[in-house]
Amino acid sequence: MQRITITIEDDLLAEIDAAAEARGYQNRSEIIRDLARAGLQQSTEDTAQTGQCVAGLVYVYDHAARDLSKRLVQEFHGHHDLALATLHVHLDDNNCMEMTALKGSADEVKHFADHIIAERGVRYGRVVMIPTGEGRPAKARKHGHRHG
Repeated sequence: MQRITITIEDDLLAEIDAAAEARGYQNRSEIIRDLARAGLQQSTEDTAQTGQCVAGLVYVYDHAARDLSKRLVQEFHGHHDLALATLHVHLDDNNCMEMTALKGSADEVKHFADHIIAERGVRYGRVVMIPTGEGRPAKARKHGHRHG
């Protein structure tokens, strides 16, 4: 095992400590290891998807973080082919939430979403990807009408 040093916001550490107490963990290291394992497992499941998809990207960020809004806008303009629409919500004096509908190949959508979530000042982010089945042969269906 290796010892590392990480920096965590006070609010996040308070949440980790509360979860550790509620679940009966003996120390912070144990819960952080379990949370890291769960996050890695989720990440593996998310990246296993291939083909075309639609996705919802939700993230909360500090709107006062240096140049963050500008960097986010530049990222979205650089990937205008993926982003369909974005809803911006002011949560409080410091935090905004954005929800973006994305559409494209799963690997491009995942890469873009990961990049947004990793931006300094983004406090929380999650992407939910849903396969569209585009690019696969259509299944023959027997019903009374045709689709254009």
